[in-house]
Amino acid sequence: MQVNLDNVTIVLKGPKFPGNVGSAARCANNMGIGKLIVVGNRDLDDEAVRQMATHESKEIVDGICHFDTLDEALTDFSWVVGTTARKGSGRGPVVSPRRMAESLVGLSQKNKIALLFGPEDTGLTNDDLRFCQSVVTIPTAGFKSLNLSHAAMIICYELFVARMEEDIPFLPKLAGSRELEAMYAKLKETLLAIGFFLPENPDYWMMHIRRLFARTTLQAREVKILRGICRQIEWYGDHKERKKA
Repeated sequence: MQVNLDNVTIVLKGPKFPGNVGSAARCANNMGIGKLIVVGNRDLDDEAVRQMATHESKEIVDGICHFDTLDEALTDFSWVVGTTARKGSGRGPVVSPRRMAESLVGLSQKNKIALLFGPEDTGLTNDDLRFCQSVVTIPTAGFKSLNLSHAAMIICYELFVARMEEDIPFLPKLAGSRELEAMYAKLKETLLAIGFFLPENPDYWMMHIRRLFARTTLQAREVKILRGICRQIEWYGDHKERKKA
């Protein structure tokens, strides 16, 4: 079984150079990935994009979808893979491209996967990475920073060659980014209301809660259950306060 590349999309957040967008389209085409999203920069020179993509990748360039925010761009995806050259407690655990690709063999059969790359100069921020269920770092000998298109090629190649010899069950369709973000917003609201964490720094604790759920594969029904639990907690708190009054 191999990665279902039809369910994979490259997402470029805030690319600064049109040549890198064109090169990413070319990388995608080389490795059987047919969809590309650009978030933010809408002023890229289209001719420069096409020149680097070459005529063979024209269909991908013609089909590029543009979004203003990452939240909007990732709405339809159930699994988001972030890329980073930096490590740290705020970035969470990272895996190699090969390990990531192997994990997507089963997930990609029924779920839409986004490969998220950040701007050439800064990469993805911690706030960007909160949308990601897994984070990838490409090992290097010393100098860690890779050109955007080089990083895209390495990731796409690993997905192209990944396979699992033994039969593995298809993983079910997971909750999408829109459903997950709504769940996290409700969790944050509820946990603040019951005093689970201080209002001065709720995002720090939410980061850890996001990581906890990222290690699972939540389905839409399970997300609804968790949101229902939050609503019931809020109802109980309000009901108890009214009884006291």
